[in-house]
Amino acid sequence: MTSRFDPVTLEILWRRLISIVDEADAAVARTAFSSLLRDAHDYTCMFTDRRGRELAQGTLATPGQSGAMALGIKKLVQSLPAEAFRPGDVYVTNDPWALAGHLNDVCVLSPIFHDARLVAFTACILHHADIGGRVASDNRDVFEEGLFVPLVKLYDGGQLNQSVLDMIRANVRTPEQVTGDLRSQVAANHVCAEQIRRMLREHRLEGLDELADEIIGRSERSLRAAIAQVPSGVYRAEGVIEQVAGEPDVVIRCALHIGGSDITVDLSGSAPQVDWGGNVVYNFTYAYVHMAVKSIFDPELPNNDGAAAPLRLVAPEGSVVNCRFPAAVAARMQIGHFMTEIVYRALAQALPGRVVASSGGTPATMQVFYGRRATGEPFHAVLIRGGGLGASAARDGEGCFIFPANGANTPVEILESDTPLVVERRELLADSGGPGRQRGALGRREVFRVPDDAYAPQGEVSLAIQSGRFRLAPEGLFGGRPGARAQFLVNDRAGNPYGLTRLRPGDRVVMDAAGGGGYGEPKERDPEALARDLREGKVSREGAARDFGLSPGA
Repeated sequence: MTSRFDPVTLEILWRRLISIVDEADAAVARTAFSSLLRDAHDYTCMFTDRRGRELAQGTLATPGQSGAMALGIKKLVQSLPAEAFRPGDVYVTNDPWALAGHLNDVCVLSPIFHDARLVAFTACILHHADIGGRVASDNRDVFEEGLFVPLVKLYDGGQLNQSVLDMIRANVRTPEQVTGDLRSQVAANHVCAEQIRRMLREHRLEGLDELADEIIGRSERSLRAAIAQVPSGVYRAEGVIEQVAGEPDVVIRCALHIGGSDITVDLSGSAPQVDWGGNVVYNFTYAYVHMAVKSIFDPELPNNDGAAAPLRLVAPEGSVVNCRFPAAVAARMQIGHFMTEIVYRALAQALPGRVVASSGGTPATMQVFYGRRATGEPFHAVLIRGGGLGASAARDGEGCFIFPANGANTPVEILESDTPLVVERRELLADSGGPGRQRGALGRREVFRVPDDAYAPQGEVSLAIQSGRFRLAPEGLFGGRPGARAQFLVNDRAGNPYGLTRLRPGDRVVMDAAGGGGYGEPKERDPEALARDLREGKVSREGAARDFGLSPGA
């Protein structure tokens, strides 16, 4: 079938679709109340055709949200008849099993009409800092984790459903922040819808169906062509992820089948769901498996429905990678983020030059602070931190990245603005990167304290952490050694990274993120690179002798 779009026109329209979503993304950055959105960019904007097939998402999208949305929005759209949607409708839900895996990720979904016809849908997911509930990883079920909102109309034909908004406000600690962020999502969807309608008018298009078919078809063919270059076979890997104290470690088993241009990732044999918040819903598992596959085979391809077509995921229901309701899921990233590196480990057998060793930013470190200031004003802030990126065949690991989640490290000034805390130090840790021919990136340390006048009399600063790598360090590849482990200290004693920590005036907290794993034998490291590490303080002389075989006096 001949396309009605010549190559130049198709490229112009495709790039315009992406720019429209990026404009909606920028609207969130300008209007959001929470620093988790403004600074850490923990949100994703996207839109679909009228059948719910993903067409474009923001360039800075978060993989766990964007991959889950590609599956979830399609199911939500198809769960209602087309005639149920009206101009001005805005839906809201945070159902973890429908979308991105925990209650804090709230989705706002809007139909787009052009000339009185339904032509598309636009959606925005934000990680809301506050969704109520008991803020800790060691919750036992989803009912402890906050407000659960099924798919309901926030706006009905353009009219605000005040009862829904009141219900949300009544169940969170910081209602002004939460409702402000909800309005930011509505604004992002409005921007996307207006620009889609404008594009259709300018190019005299009745809808997006033909353009969607072309974009999705070309994307699928591109990814399939890249997959087909790898020898067919079964590539296996196993990952071990630490659990709460006293519980056995979680084992994830991966069998990756490549047959022609198809990939099946089979996680059968993985651990059963756990009795804390690390459980992962199917959509979130899929998101980070898809992220690994796409980043290896066709990283420059924009995300859309076609980029997902060659991938099939098998994740047994009731396992930790496809948990059943009402499992606790608030800390799903503590296991879900590992899916990417486990797929990398499997594909390292076939594509050793494209994979990355384990990273200290897997999982990201999320710190949730809440309480009341000395004025009595409530605060609730979420900050995300990365760790050292794993090394690859071509280069050392870099920086403190939130990988594979693609968030941004929140600035120190924001922590001090959003909470009563004072940051004393923030630094990279020498010798924390995994030794190898290519060295893993360094981990980082942050030290903060609670000042004596931090909050109202008899109050507390509550701290909940989602993180990992406290016992099991990021592994290296092909002879590369592990990076340094993470650490959480309260007043120089090991803290509990899974429960709530109550901080009092004068308390001092140390948070160390892990370093990245190395790649290749350490003794094969280029002497000039090792000398540069010594000059820059990334490796100590003792570490160089111990880990790289540097001769004394060299």
